[in-house]
Amino acid sequence: MGNKQKATFGAWVAAIGTVLAAIGSTPIKRIPKDTLNAFSLIGNEMQGTGNALEADAIDEFTLTKAGNQIQAIGNTTVIAGIVIDFNEILKQELNIKGNLLQALGGSAALYDSFNEEHTVEELFSIYGNLLQIIGNSLQAISGILEINGKESGKLNVVGSWIQAIGSIISALVQTEEPAT
Repeated sequence: MGNKQKATFGAWVAAIGTVLAAIGSTPIKRIPKDTLNAFSLIGNEMQGTGNALEADAIDEFTLTKAGNQIQAIGNTTVIAGIVIDFNEILKQELNIKGNLLQALGGSAALYDSFNEEHTVEELFSIYGNLLQIIGNSLQAISGILEINGKESGKLNVVGSWIQAIGSIISALVQTEEPAT
């Protein structure tokens, strides 16, 4: 598989994972909590895998490569909070830190986009990354509010879906980019 195909495949794996994680964070009364948690787990696993594939598709060091690697680490941190039997505070702290790492990784990729040629595709890349950063940041804020005993569920859901929309936009941009 060439780097272009690997990057495109990774972008779509990450986008599908982001949507699954958003479904998992959405309180749907007809779906049992365990099933929603499984959506969150599988979604974060797919996001991390997709980000790792995108990073691997870039041969030289760039902020986009580093950003994708940092996002994959952020997803791994969220996964640790889901699967390891920690107390609820530590689970929430891992979730917060994982979302902040994802936002940091997205910020690195966003910076790289500002240094590219100004095209419509690059503009959409900026929008996609920005939405993901905003979504991850809202999810982190939601976790901080929850640790402090405040209602945060709606903020987490909104952040999850904003991130999902940004991830889909980024995958569409990656699909349209010409091979280099």
